[in-house]
Parts: sequence; C-alpha cells; structure tokens
Amino acid sequence: MSREAFIEHYETHHRVIGEKYLRGYAIKYQRRYLTPPEPAAADSTDLPFDVLMEIWFPDKDRMEAAMAIISSAEAQEEIIADEQRLFDRGLIRSYVVEEYESEMPEPTQLVGA
Repeated sequence: MSREAFIEHYETHHRVIGEKYLRGYAIKYQRRYLTPPEPAAADSTDLPFDVLMEIWFPDKDRMEAAMAIISSAEAQEEIIADEQRLFDRGLIRSYVVEEYESEMPEPTQLVGA
C-alpha cells in the first residue's frame, strides 16, 4: 500500500474506529506519519514504521477505563479487522510514557530572512 493510501485509509476509517472507543475518555488522539527524507523515497519500505499514534488522557483512571472498553471482544473484533488491512500486527508496539518538556525562549529572527 502506498504511503498516501495508508494515510487516506487511516484518516477516513481507522481514526473513526479509534474515536468511537476513545470519545469521553481521551483528550487527544493524534497521528504522526513518517515523512521520508527524500520525496523519491515516499513509498520506501526502509522506514522503521508508518505512523506514531498518540492518545492523551487527563489521568490514569480515564486511560484504564478506555483500555477496558478497547479490550472488549466487540471492540477488538472491529479494531483487529481494520488493523489487518493496514499493519503487520506482529510489529505493533504500545507504550505508556512519561512526558518531560523544556521551556524554550521565543525563537529569534532567522538570519537572512
């Protein structure tokens, strides 16, 4: 599947499935698609993955409640059926992360801009 077809399917179908189960629990559902360093490599199979999906929750209780719903037989049947169209499911990885952010000063004007 081309990169464009992958993004199109994810954004018009897979995203909707995610929103169905995350609504009321998550505060952000974000996808970040890898962009090859050179346009000619847009369909490269050398990329380590296609998309980094992030789900933000306001607290651990909301995350656990959402994961319980997503783990239900009904949700898993729907999610897995669509994932099989998009992914090698054996390569999917999920993590819970701690986030640290640096405060940065306002950017300065670029030289020559």
